[in-house]
Amino acid sequence: MGSPRSQAEETIKRFLSRANKDADVTAETSLFADGVGLDSLEIAELSSMLEDDLGDDPFSVGIMATTVGDILDYYSAEEQPSA
Repeated sequence: MGSPRSQAEETIKRFLSRANKDADVTAETSLFADGVGLDSLEIAELSSMLEDDLGDDPFSVGIMATTVGDILDYYSAEEQPSA
């Protein structure tokens, strides 16, 4: 099993494929109209998939991710060891 960030990336790709959205995205790609074009229902579905696959998601803790990178950064921060 990979890192949380790589798992999140795979979940995002799987979701975009299932939603018939452009799966060739970068960290800078917007989740909304000027990027992959997700609507509020699709954001909720992505949030649910991330929570199912990884145990939590940025949206549920109040982080309003606007890019693919925002989501990946959330899971990268979880990888950092506690001080």
